[in-house]
Amino acid sequence: MLYLNDCGMLCALGDTMAAIKASLWAGRSGVLPTTACSPGRSLPLGALPEQVPLPSMQHWPLAQRSRNNQLALAALAQIRPTVDAAIAQFGHHRIGVVIGTSTSGIAETEMALYTLADTGVMPAQFAYQQQEMGSPAQMLAQELALAGPAFSHSSACASSAKAMASAARLINMGLCDAVLCGGVDTLCAFTVAGFSALESVSAEVCNPLSSNRNGINIGEGAGLFLMSRNPSAVALCGWGESSDGHHMSAPDPAGSGALLAIGQALTRGGVQASQIDYINLHGTATRQNDAMEASVIHTLFGEQVAVSSTKPLTGHTLGAAAAIEAGLCWICMQDDNPAGQLPVHLWDGIQDTDLPQLNTVALGTGLGRPLQWALSNSFAFGGSNAALLFGRV
Repeated sequence: MLYLNDCGMLCALGDTMAAIKASLWAGRSGVLPTTACSPGRSLPLGALPEQVPLPSMQHWPLAQRSRNNQLALAALAQIRPTVDAAIAQFGHHRIGVVIGTSTSGIAETEMALYTLADTGVMPAQFAYQQQEMGSPAQMLAQELALAGPAFSHSSACASSAKAMASAARLINMGLCDAVLCGGVDTLCAFTVAGFSALESVSAEVCNPLSSNRNGINIGEGAGLFLMSRNPSAVALCGWGESSDGHHMSAPDPAGSGALLAIGQALTRGGVQASQIDYINLHGTATRQNDAMEASVIHTLFGEQVAVSSTKPLTGHTLGAAAAIEAGLCWICMQDDNPAGQLPVHLWDGIQDTDLPQLNTVALGTGLGRPLQWALSNSFAFGGSNAALLFGRV
């Protein structure tokens, strides 16, 4: 069994697990209007609160200095005692690092290009390596002096789900005894402009499954887990991955890749669809994604299983989304939630009659018992699909 021994997380809901949990149970969205990444145009973004302190990286080599890596260090700090205990137990050479990201240090490149445009020269405090996708994993491995495998996944919205699946494989293959895994992504104008060009960005807080849904809100954050065979309350019991290759940015309407990924996760975990208590939807609030996912969920699980999209609470954190959503499931499966309260599906409640009916979670409701089995979906650009199955053991 592969256990998630500890979780460190920060996102628009808060910079500590306690703050995130309080916002989650209150149904308090961290998605707020700002012009920070879209000058002259106010857009709702899931940004970290401005007052959140981040670790200094001035003592790090320039190539590793980025706000993205600062968020990764902040998440690590929350679980550092657990990680240090694993290092003492297993040794530095038996612990790996696998991180999902899609932006890495692109924001630093943006700032450097603004300087170049203004002055004609690149700033001295810029290195191209800051935006390399491997940077977060390499930096965390260096911070902890680890000698195990260290690498990053960058497959858009499925990145950190794939990172967690890779971590599980490293342990199952005997290459590691523990893996620090998850994802981190930070806001930058590049991604906001890119999704805006695709006409996928909403000017309001996103509205998944609604007939009024019209796009996503970009967000930022980090979620890190220590995975090992040391028993704890929550386990990664199954995972599935597929690539349908239907379109560069649109999902396969038939959901063939999503069905395959979810089916693999259930099979690997030895769990029937009827046993699933809660599904954290990919739930981007785009027309095509929600139509595909609603159809897949209804086909596999019917309309009884509780579902919600947490992206109206956090924003879509891209490469970090799966890890943050796994972290929200992890919160729900802890001993201090005996009534099985679930994340609210925050929307206007106006059902799209072209979609099958799903059992969306209302604020403050739950199972009336501990959450036993949770599924979390991630469906990325290019048909890169992933599903994670969590069990309370």
